[in-house]
Amino acid sequence: MKFLLNRIAVGIAAALPCIAAQAAPATYSPVTDARLSNPEPANWLQYRGNYAGWGYSALDKVTSKNVDKLTLAWAFATGQTDGHQSPPVVNNGYMYVTTPGSQVIALDAKTGAELWRYKKDVSAEMLQLHPTNRGVALYGDKVYVATVDCFLVALDAKTGKVAWIKPVGDWKALQYMTLAPLAAKGKIMVGSSGGETGVRGFVAAYDAETGAEAWRTYTTAAPGDVGGDSWPGDTHKNGGGSIWITGTYDPAANLAYWGTGNPAPWPTEERKGDNLYTTSTIALDVDTGKIKGHHQYTPNDAWDWDEVSAPLLIDTEIKGRKVKAAVHAGRNGYLWMLERKDGPIGFIDAVSYVNNNVFASVDKVTGRPTYNLDKRPGVGKGNVTFCPSLWGGKDWVPEAWNPKTGLFYIPANNNLCSELPEPEALKYKKGDLYIGYPIDKVLGGLKYQDGKAPATIGELQAWDLKTGKLAWVHKFPTFNWGPLLTTGGNLVFAGGTNDRMFRAFDATNGKVLWETATPSGVTGVPSSFEIDGEQYVAVQSGWGVDAQRMQAGIDTLSGKVTGVPQGGSVMVYKLSK
Repeated sequence: MKFLLNRIAVGIAAALPCIAAQAAPATYSPVTDARLSNPEPANWLQYRGNYAGWGYSALDKVTSKNVDKLTLAWAFATGQTDGHQSPPVVNNGYMYVTTPGSQVIALDAKTGAELWRYKKDVSAEMLQLHPTNRGVALYGDKVYVATVDCFLVALDAKTGKVAWIKPVGDWKALQYMTLAPLAAKGKIMVGSSGGETGVRGFVAAYDAETGAEAWRTYTTAAPGDVGGDSWPGDTHKNGGGSIWITGTYDPAANLAYWGTGNPAPWPTEERKGDNLYTTSTIALDVDTGKIKGHHQYTPNDAWDWDEVSAPLLIDTEIKGRKVKAAVHAGRNGYLWMLERKDGPIGFIDAVSYVNNNVFASVDKVTGRPTYNLDKRPGVGKGNVTFCPSLWGGKDWVPEAWNPKTGLFYIPANNNLCSELPEPEALKYKKGDLYIGYPIDKVLGGLKYQDGKAPATIGELQAWDLKTGKLAWVHKFPTFNWGPLLTTGGNLVFAGGTNDRMFRAFDATNGKVLWETATPSGVTGVPSSFEIDGEQYVAVQSGWGVDAQRMQAGIDTLSGKVTGVPQGGSVMVYKLSK
């Protein structure tokens, strides 16, 4: 769900960084391909810590035995409200966070002192559907950020000075970017959001030094392309397939894996066919941008089941054989175990991790689902209820993998369904929403699975990939919107609940070992790093955007009003002495 009809009256041009009078940490260490391919545990150099997307820190000084001694080291107020979702990215004492309001803030990772701040001003005319940002990329001596008005900006990592700025898309067509860029082989890769506005999704790569565009690959296949016959007429031109979340990367194969969003508009009557490559994982050659392989999770999607999270790249054993796996907890409520094959993506297995009443079956060879047609919304159907809800079994929030425990962790939501009414007649108009249903019916269309309020909705699940079985689950009375961090100290860290708590769980059995209240709700991506022999755990607190919209939907359903304090903060913890 991607709607926020708020306009923010700010300037037009890119702002200069605001330099704080603070001493910087030690000499900045350039971030190379070698470091990104084999990151040192003391730093957190990219969105999920490594190219494979694990969300794993090998640091083990904070453990399941001493985590109860974790205490606040420092906190920093960002001066912004709404959803703070980016991880604190750390390179040898320099920390970088992004916030709503188009800011990049550089901090001393040990003390929290502000080093510099960059703010990208955007047009007062811009309709911001998702006023958030999910982080930076580090490469060489620069920091790269993708902005809400669809620019890619390169900043000097030590000073915040703008090195270059390049337009990526057309904000007047409601293209925008929320993801952290992906850096590899001299290229900075980004993608456009805006699937609910009838834009055409793409991944684009830019030269890290000059900002020159290297290639652009669209995620809706055109006539003459492989998959082009899966779109009737020219419907691919406004077909969605947005890129919301950073891709993962296999350096050995030189392939980047990206998750793609839903097709547009939501009703399927005018876009019969599979609608490749929406609701898919695609594998792109980083040198050329060519699509080398794909797996589509929900062909001809009618349920807004974006699959925007890139799969985690895990070499493991599944079904009794060792495989180079690509594992993804789908918004459609299935855990997908796929195989990387130097381009093509093979299917291994899929198991439901929350209730799904739409899939009648999943083909054991191809992974293609068949549908219960009475659960497909559309023209002449009236009101149709389906499970999981359009928020999915898991939305964009990232999973995690711990190589020590051998468990795959999922921030899930169960026992929720959605109801969609008869579609509206609509026609694409640049700059307008292109959904096909009234917004109030979409946002207020949540239903309880069994018609009554369940005891629990949110879950933190741990899965054994070798067996395809659930190892443990921790259940919450509220829903769960918490990105995950797992560590070498046998821990899983997560927020995501409306009680403002940030928690540590035993990674082996799911027991809550530590929790602390933060100023707002936590939907930020946690990270961990080490300075002077001390391990730190960091996360941003700041409730808003989709978590707030989902809360509003549940409040409508329950007849209650749930207030979560607003305001953004960087929260950093370490063991007390």
